[in-house]
Amino acid sequence: MKKRYYIIIAVIVLLINNTACNDLTETVYSDLTEVGYSYSPDEIYSVIGPVYQNMRGMHSHSGFSIMQESTTDILVMPANASGWDDGGIYKKMHLHTWNAEAPQVRNLWSLLYRGVLHSNRIIEQLEKEIVPVPSHLTKESFIAEIKVARAFYYWLLIDNFGDVPFVTTTSQELPTITSKDEIFQSIVNDITSSLAQLSSENNPLMYGRFNKWAAKTLLANLYLNSIVYTGKAEWDRCLAECNDIINSELYRLEENYSDCFHPHNENSAETIFAIPYDAINGSGLYLNYTFHSATRYKYNLATTPWGAGSAKAISQFIDTYDPDDRRLDDTWEHGLQYAADGITPLMCTYDRAGQQLNYSKDLPDGLYTTEDEGYRIKKYLPEIGGQYNMNNDVPFFRYAQVLMMKAECLLRKGQDNEAATIVTQVRQRAFKNIPSKAIISAVQLKANSKYKYGYVEDYKIMEYGDISPIEFGGFYDELGYEFACEWIRRRDMIRFGTYTTKSWLSHKPEGNKAKVFPIPQVVIDANPNLTQNPDYQ
Repeated sequence: MKKRYYIIIAVIVLLINNTACNDLTETVYSDLTEVGYSYSPDEIYSVIGPVYQNMRGMHSHSGFSIMQESTTDILVMPANASGWDDGGIYKKMHLHTWNAEAPQVRNLWSLLYRGVLHSNRIIEQLEKEIVPVPSHLTKESFIAEIKVARAFYYWLLIDNFGDVPFVTTTSQELPTITSKDEIFQSIVNDITSSLAQLSSENNPLMYGRFNKWAAKTLLANLYLNSIVYTGKAEWDRCLAECNDIINSELYRLEENYSDCFHPHNENSAETIFAIPYDAINGSGLYLNYTFHSATRYKYNLATTPWGAGSAKAISQFIDTYDPDDRRLDDTWEHGLQYAADGITPLMCTYDRAGQQLNYSKDLPDGLYTTEDEGYRIKKYLPEIGGQYNMNNDVPFFRYAQVLMMKAECLLRKGQDNEAATIVTQVRQRAFKNIPSKAIISAVQLKANSKYKYGYVEDYKIMEYGDISPIEFGGFYDELGYEFACEWIRRRDMIRFGTYTTKSWLSHKPEGNKAKVFPIPQVVIDANPNLTQNPDYQ
């Protein structure tokens, strides 16, 4: 098994010890309830497991991850000759024309609240001592851990939906809406009050779980985006949390950027909080939605990617890279494609049948492309001979993010040169062969973005739209290079004011309503106490 120290993530519904094989007495297990079941202390990890197992659903072409990327200026999912139109659901993500019926919206809401409900149940089980804990541990430490996990889910709820129901018990009463400002304060309090009870260890037992440092990274993210959630900037508080993590000396940058994401990246020195995946025991991570079907032979995959694939890099973003930046090749599959032997050409099979597969940079628009147009995501590179499900763990929080959050806070506080020193540190591995290029100045960080925003038709920008400079645009670009396809871009764009103002590819601004998604219509219909987000009424 790949991960010796995995959290046990299977939900154990029932444990049956049959000591008498010939006992034919009928036992009605349908009547067994939690009250009648006696947990053993060894089951604590199975009990908390669903909170973490649920996070595996975040990486999906129809849920959280794709909503954080395909709604931005980095990624698009157009139709092509092999399909991928699906009633236009992916196009709507790019165009910002989604509504309360969108399946991605519904899936995201369900996933996040499932995590909340798991957390509430487990906290109550621990508080009521329904579930005992091993003698060398305390129930308070587990309660603290799960409160932070619940805060994580609520952070993503207010980030994506704004004002939402805030439920902290297993009560069956229909909830009402709570303001995102109030939820923000509540989850900050939950995290800060839990820190003393959390493990400060960075070891295999805590891998994929919230320890003190993962909780502080969550806090830093909340403070970084506080101006969006509450209207009040919290740069100093974000800076303090980042400094604590840095000063712990428990984490460091990996020597190579790609080492953070490859198929055997468990327990990476850079990972602060990961969502662990395993092809057999922890499925859910796959890239079948981005690669062309012929890619099967490049990696000798046991399964075939879907058609010509989708999830393509927007050429306007690719154009901003320095060609010597190793993150370009480490993040995006591009150019002529060959089989695993490096010699045999991979061939197109749809609208460009008979030609060698060549992932080209430029896209005609964001609605329809040829089968080989567009760079493809390879950050989470499949291993040779891999299955449908992949072994790569997804680092949700990593040390580079802490450094960049600190740099941004310093930049916004006017400490430009200190910020530039940190960004240079992060860039060094991207320019290992040309160290001089790693150095970036405060002037460069404060300059306008290199991104050529504008509406594209037939490979050309036809309308530039809003061309106003982006404050700290150089730093904004660096965030894109370092964290492309890590589910961060939407949040960064909102904080920098570009998400609802700029045009890119086929996207034109749709107004401030896009800063949050609507509450799914099925949820509104089921609960008369809820009202739709104002911009979607």
